[in-house]
Amino acid sequence: MPSKDALSVSAFLACAHALADRASAATLPFFRVPLSIDNKDSNGGFDPVTAADRAAEEAISAHLAEVFPDHGLEGEEFGTHRPDARYRWVVDPIDGTRAFITGSPMWGTLIGFKDGAEPIIGVMEQPFTGERFWSDGTASFSRRGDGEPQRLNTRPCPRMSDAVLMTTDPALFGAGAELDGFENLKSKVRMIRYGGDCYAYALLASGFVDVIVECGLKPYDIVALIPIIEAAGGRVTDWNGGPAAGGGRILACGDRQLHGEILKVLAG
Repeated sequence: MPSKDALSVSAFLACAHALADRASAATLPFFRVPLSIDNKDSNGGFDPVTAADRAAEEAISAHLAEVFPDHGLEGEEFGTHRPDARYRWVVDPIDGTRAFITGSPMWGTLIGFKDGAEPIIGVMEQPFTGERFWSDGTASFSRRGDGEPQRLNTRPCPRMSDAVLMTTDPALFGAGAELDGFENLKSKVRMIRYGGDCYAYALLASGFVDVIVECGLKPYDIVALIPIIEAAGGRVTDWNGGPAAGGGRILACGDRQLHGEILKVLAG
């Protein structure tokens, strides 16, 4: 008979799937149609947000208020609620808003769930392609449409010279240690591809990409992706090898041994 904890995780995972369903219903009507775009950056940069971002987070918040009103919620658009709760949901309604507003499908909704400081459940939903990637912390899966779930496994990549590296945008690396570390790593891998946002992490968990290196991430950019990658066999940390759930500089690798070698490269 399943333990109480196992039953709890099952209920939380069911909730995460329900949240993904509601987010998809909120975002899809806005995709590839004329859309008003607001800029959240008041310092001269560009940080886009749309009605789709807000509608998805509102749908997620409303459902959580019904089923788990005592849980915390950290969302990109409407901030944090009940930050002291043991169970907290960490949500990015559209990770990759720049992709979204340009009609590219390289975006997704991220739904992460933490017990204390530990991410234990993650869902990445791409409603336009009909793909969902998720983990209960022990195994990771993907599904397209109504198809059967497929187990996810990262691929072995013991040699850095064979690795495929992805990052969202090289311009996001700050001058100095960040950019130097990225350029050093870039010179040692087989191939690099730009763009992807959360979709790149799903490709890593699926065994098509070997390394992702990023900087400037927020918790809602990464919490949902940590269980998906690590339960598929990979590893996700910050550039010092510490916990990644707080965001910042992130390194994700499908091959755990390669992860350690790349940390040394990033450190110079």
